[in-house]
Amino acid sequence: MTQSTDHSTRQEHRKPVWKQYLPVLEWLPAYRREDLIGDLLAGLIVAIMLVPQGMAYALLAGLPPQVGLYASIIPLILYGIFGTSRALAVGPVAIVSLLVATGVSPLAAVGSAEYVQLALTLALLVGIIQAGMGLLRIGFLVNFLSHPVLAGFTSAAAIVIGFSQMKHLLGVSIPRSAHFYETVLVTLESAAKANALTLGIGIVSIGVLFYFKSGLGKQLKRWGVADALAVPITKSAPLVVVLLGTGLVWGLGWHESGGVAIVGNVPAGLPPLTMPTLDGDVWRLLLPTALTISFVGYMESISVAKSLASKRRQKVDANQELIGLGLANVGTALTGGYPVTGGFSRSVVNFTAGANTGLASMVTAVLITLTVVFLTPLFYYLPNAVLAAIIMVAVIGLIDVKTFRHVWRYNKADAASMMITFAAVLIVGIESGILIGVAAAVLLFIWRTSKPHVAVVGRLGDSEIYRNVLRYPVQTCPHALVMRIDESLYFANTKYLEDTVLSHVADHPEIKQFVLVGTAVNFIDASALETLESLIYGLRDADVELHLAAIKGPVLDRLQAIGFVDKLGEDRIHMSTHDAMKALGCMERASN
Repeated sequence: MTQSTDHSTRQEHRKPVWKQYLPVLEWLPAYRREDLIGDLLAGLIVAIMLVPQGMAYALLAGLPPQVGLYASIIPLILYGIFGTSRALAVGPVAIVSLLVATGVSPLAAVGSAEYVQLALTLALLVGIIQAGMGLLRIGFLVNFLSHPVLAGFTSAAAIVIGFSQMKHLLGVSIPRSAHFYETVLVTLESAAKANALTLGIGIVSIGVLFYFKSGLGKQLKRWGVADALAVPITKSAPLVVVLLGTGLVWGLGWHESGGVAIVGNVPAGLPPLTMPTLDGDVWRLLLPTALTISFVGYMESISVAKSLASKRRQKVDANQELIGLGLANVGTALTGGYPVTGGFSRSVVNFTAGANTGLASMVTAVLITLTVVFLTPLFYYLPNAVLAAIIMVAVIGLIDVKTFRHVWRYNKADAASMMITFAAVLIVGIESGILIGVAAAVLLFIWRTSKPHVAVVGRLGDSEIYRNVLRYPVQTCPHALVMRIDESLYFANTKYLEDTVLSHVADHPEIKQFVLVGTAVNFIDASALETLESLIYGLRDADVELHLAAIKGPVLDRLQAIGFVDKLGEDRIHMSTHDAMKALGCMERASN
């Protein structure tokens, strides 16, 4: 009766298919009027941030500035329909823009029509990969990007991005290089040739951005300004520096008299309908970059989406997020954009400003559309140095020293994988660097688990609890050695297991029974199974019986199915360590 009731309850709570794949049908019919103000305000504030950021990130990707605006319209609407996060702000971001430049620049001249076409194709590939992973429910693959690896990657990428913008900040020409150290050397050599006006505009812009980011909020609070007004003011810094820089260059003619580089003509009008390249050879060349963007972009999105959702006790469906991001990228590929994902800073602003539903994302898209249609002529005199300043201030927060210190104190192996990734990205490049980081993390994991912690345990007082003899005052049995191995058993640690067991037995000739405790063993692979089978006979030759205790159900099922239990004997498998001790007659003969 209870099982039937539980089954019925699960059926009632199971979402219909159309709601599972169209989250908009879940929040839109139940939309509350009181949520509208928050969505409108959040949409406006994010749009104010996204207009200058979108153009800046497009230039970082090697694309015309309007491409960043195009990538901020249809993707936002599609994510609002198909995404599950109520606060995630999708659009161009710095890391993905750098990856686009890294992957496409070797294949075409930066800024050329072919380059733009390849960026569209890359967005389509990213969309197909992400949506496919979501539909197949294999989003777990991104778990191979551990947090230390991702932190090392983003920190190094932030430094690469910062130096890539120095040419705009200094007003000099610095050619793209495949190696970071070459960029640094050329930048240092070019510093003496810096355009003073350009550098001044950039430095002032950076100062204004930092003041708005860290100092203005405290000042407004001292003045008693309400948070509802303070948030829009402090987050309007990109727009302020854009207006300030544009006004100065236009009013004083610095683009002609001072040689200040400007954005120039930004085409007005709705995003064009575009068709990515369907050539298989091109897809093959772009695939490594597409996979990197798919994984890195999704990790950046899902981490901030889950963090913000937890603050309101909302849920985020990881696989549906992949579908939402994938369709957003397909949309941007068909409307003149380039790969997008959820941005950390914009999402936090979206959340703080009061975004309640996906409508906030759609409001932002509408405002960007109006900007593209009516306001692009205003950007003609916008200095490139201002956009470079926006990028540099945005990415400086990605240099994550705090995480390294924390990880170093907790786990040196994880800190090593973070540092290896960081160094590899700077030395060998973005894509190769993250692959090296993933490989290092996997190898370090295998090395760490190849020598698992092993404890000889004894009975704690008169209880049924068994603990490490080196840590607690426990009772042991003279003729039985009880050992707990704190790791699953697989090919990398099977030799260590065998050597450890036989060494303990050799050192204790009085031992007649050896009990292996499996409370921490979640899996036994074929290599470890073969080792256990050889231990049965090896211990038997030494006149020692092998016993297993506290083996988990799924592990025991496999051992039974393969016939191992029959070889060992069912009487030598015990439900708990205490049961094993009772069966071996150790309760009466225990000693300190």
